[in-house]
Amino acid sequence: MVKRRTFLTSATASVALAALGITPSAMAARRVKLGAAAPFSYDALVERARAMAQQPYAPAPTPPREILEKIDYEAHGKIRFNTDYALFADGPGQFPVTFFHLGRFFQAPVHMFVVDGAAGKLSAQEIIYDERYFDMPADSPAHQLPAGSGFAGFRFQESRNGDPHTRDWRKNDWVAFLGASYFRAIGDLYQYGLSARGIAIDVAQAGKPEEFPNFTQFYFETPRGKADTVIVHALLDGPSISGAYRFVMQRGKGVIMDVDSALFLRRDVGRLGIAPATSMYWFSETVKATGADWRPEVHDSDGLAIWNGAGEHIWRPLNNPPHTTASAFSDRNPKGFGLLQRDRNFDHYQDGVNYERRPSLWVEPLEGWGEGAVQLVEIPTDDEIHDNVVAMWVAKAPARAGNAYHLKYRLHWLADEPYPSPLARCVATRLGNGGQPGQPRPQGVRKFMVEFKGGPLAKLPFGVKPEAVLSSSRGKFSYVFTEAVPNGVAGHWRAQFDLTADGDEPVDIRLHLRLKEQALSETWLFQYHPFKTRTVYGA
Repeated sequence: MVKRRTFLTSATASVALAALGITPSAMAARRVKLGAAAPFSYDALVERARAMAQQPYAPAPTPPREILEKIDYEAHGKIRFNTDYALFADGPGQFPVTFFHLGRFFQAPVHMFVVDGAAGKLSAQEIIYDERYFDMPADSPAHQLPAGSGFAGFRFQESRNGDPHTRDWRKNDWVAFLGASYFRAIGDLYQYGLSARGIAIDVAQAGKPEEFPNFTQFYFETPRGKADTVIVHALLDGPSISGAYRFVMQRGKGVIMDVDSALFLRRDVGRLGIAPATSMYWFSETVKATGADWRPEVHDSDGLAIWNGAGEHIWRPLNNPPHTTASAFSDRNPKGFGLLQRDRNFDHYQDGVNYERRPSLWVEPLEGWGEGAVQLVEIPTDDEIHDNVVAMWVAKAPARAGNAYHLKYRLHWLADEPYPSPLARCVATRLGNGGQPGQPRPQGVRKFMVEFKGGPLAKLPFGVKPEAVLSSSRGKFSYVFTEAVPNGVAGHWRAQFDLTADGDEPVDIRLHLRLKEQALSETWLFQYHPFKTRTVYGA
């Protein structure tokens, strides 16, 4: 699991280049070291990745580890990037780039390049690391690093007042790449939350440790054309895989990223996760743990949404399971999937870290992905510092050494999914002890209350009730009914039912609302863990 609290705790670093139209006076204040120019193209980067995969993996050399280990959480927090050195600080474009420093938690050096020139004649120059780009205490161990050590990552800055020429951009950023192949963006609500990854290798694969390939090089195209768009190329490398990526990132209402990737396997991979999203879910209103924490809910995402190839919209609330669990939702050419934060009510969190503003991340394939499954991995956690949820696409065909993958997809970082179902959506899932009020509560029976809102439910004639359509992998249902939520809101209904299930194995439940043969809601899926209910909640 990734310790999420360390992801964006460091100060940033920035670089500006003399070769990009900066005035002589600005050059004197922001001079950086550049490597020699070399021809560049994305196609050439792809061929380089292909050639790398045909050779044994050779980790990139790192700066002295004994020095990096000294740059701990506290020391790293005192290293602040001098934004006078931001790449593209004086244009072109409106989004300067700043850089993260290496340290104990980010030891893999990442090399940064600026790309310029006319189409077909692009060239790249490396931005050479120098401690002068950073403000740091005189006794910081970072002073001991050699020149050219590299950076840990980068982020794009933005002005929030609409004027990129003011100093306002120095305080705000909208996308960040830091650590392995992880990256984040803010959505409509100006808040970081869950992460995406370039690739996921053997997440929760029995008998195999998870592998974390690194983005080892980034290439920033000099902005031209659309003012709200930036283009970054990346080289990926790891023991099992190499690859090349092209990110076309647009800053609008939220953040939209078009990703073009070419991946090449060095060796077999048990679970190759395409377009993975990584998030944190500790607990929510679904199951109330007594005294676990003072807050009502703690999570970056509360559910997995899927729009499958058959056109069905599915909502799967997240779990904090008793043991690591992998769920697969088989599909062919999915229309999209994502980890969402649907609950936007501050009162449900009561926390100044703004969980109610965390973005949702939707993955939209731009080409057919064939047969496979959206897979959801949930890992138990007892704190919010760990990312413990992964959602990804896994192809049906085995991922064998020598395989090549060329994938195009779009990432939507927004407050909501970009293509919501026209049917009613699930807005709450609640569990409690089964049975009926005023009677002894039977052991081993759980009550479920699932709320749906909007869509056709808002147009039901007075006195007409929707039907709850239920099925499960095992167990039996009782005390099933639907009712309008008594809050005066039109189209807000809930389905209630009890489930009796013996044994410890999880129970997969499916539910939707219908009227006659017409579906009124998206499909709610849930994985119920009887073992955790008995051991943690005593029911």
